[in-house]
Amino acid sequence: MRKIVILLTLLLIMTNCGTTSKSKSSVKDSLSSGGESKKAGSAQPASDEATWIIGAFDPERLKQEPYSSWYTSGYDDYQITSEALNSLLDVAKDNITIKIVMGTWCPDSRREVPRMMRILDIWKLPMSQVTFIGVDRKKIANVPGYDSLKIEKVPTFIIYKNNIEAGRIIEVPTTSLEQDLVNILTVKSNNH
Repeated sequence: MRKIVILLTLLLIMTNCGTTSKSKSSVKDSLSSGGESKKAGSAQPASDEATWIIGAFDPERLKQEPYSSWYTSGYDDYQITSEALNSLLDVAKDNITIKIVMGTWCPDSRREVPRMMRILDIWKLPMSQVTFIGVDRKKIANVPGYDSLKIEKVPTFIIYKNNIEAGRIIEVPTTSLEQDLVNILTVKSNNH
């Protein structure tokens, strides 16, 4: 019995990307949309620390093995909602920057980051306006200014307007990535 409890505890630790547990529907969505499933692919197991990307990195790395097996299918298979996309296409992107903090070991990151990249590509946001930071399971990365981001869960998408944080999408979107992005970018400031 004790061995089963220890095994279940280890399993929960290894599959949780945040610091709190998710709802049953989020877990179900994660599994059905390719978190650690064969569809998401995993040439190397997520637990293989040698494959984790830690620190600032070029997103082109995600198109190479062992990451491409989950990245490519997540990118290609994601269906963007047209209404949210049309709203996003109306948003000026000159003053927008995004920080994407992820764990290549994390099922949520493996699901959401390829989807976000598809959205950003269709929106035509220049990759020079997007920063990628890979973290370990403790959500640590040796990147200047990283501690000030206060990352507790991954993936975390931090959206900036004019270099001021406008909002975050943390771990899973509220509605959809594209709609949450539109909501963050189109909110009216109370100061105007």
